[in-house]
Amino acid sequence: MEVLKYLFAMVLILAGVGIACISTFGIFKFKYVLNRMHAAAMCDTLALLFALLGVAVIYGFSFTTLKLIIIIAMLWLASPVSSHLIARLE
Repeated sequence: MEVLKYLFAMVLILAGVGIACISTFGIFKFKYVLNRMHAAAMCDTLALLFALLGVAVIYGFSFTTLKLIIIIAMLWLASPVSSHLIARLE
């Protein structure tokens, strides 16, 4: 059972790293600043979600997992707002 937990966590973390790599490629490929910002926002929200969920799976149900969930919630609230403000500035 322990091996399945670590395999599931590994899949989540690798998905986060893969999305971050694709997002980084998009930041360098796109020419228009709003397209670049969208690629960066995807990295903030989705890649960090998968990576932190993978770490939460490793720790199991503990206080550390609660802190990681709070971090995910704060990032999901702050990232779209900051992206929207930067887009309006552009």
